[in-house]
Amino acid sequence: MAIRNILKNFNLFVDGRGYAGELGDYTPCSPSVAAEEWRAGGMNAPIDIDMGQEKMTSSFVLKNYSADVLALWGVAPGRLIQFTARGALESEDGKVTPVIHNMRAKILQNDRGTWSPGQSASLTTNLSVEYFKETIDGQVVTEIDVINMVRMVGGVDHLAEQRAALGI
Repeated sequence: MAIRNILKNFNLFVDGRGYAGELGDYTPCSPSVAAEEWRAGGMNAPIDIDMGQEKMTSSFVLKNYSADVLALWGVAPGRLIQFTARGALESEDGKVTPVIHNMRAKILQNDRGTWSPGQSASLTTNLSVEYFKETIDGQVVTEIDVINMVRMVGGVDHLAEQRAALGI
């Protein structure tokens, strides 16, 4: 049995600025379908119907108190910040595979944590994500653009026919 694609390290870029050596944790988007349970006459059990998506969120923790990240806080029309997370997946055979998360998001909260003497202050940043693209080894696995109604999964745009029906 081969051991494959174990995340060994990662880096994050916020608005073009890299944070290597300053990152604690990164929580990627976990896109989720907003499902509605449906059961009608002639059905023996309910099924789930895709009713769109749940809101996408992400977060990261910096091991320092970054004035640059604090200055990006806020929700304003048309103000989206570019975030790029890059990971290195390593397999038992030594192959290293890049994984890249590209996001456009708004910073909803910069949690300044608890300050204690003799302890470093961390900064937890929570994002509301409007665009998310995951690329593994050069292959786009998922691309979601909420505003433009695009949901690409495995190379298939699940919303193309709806956009066409709506004239978008």
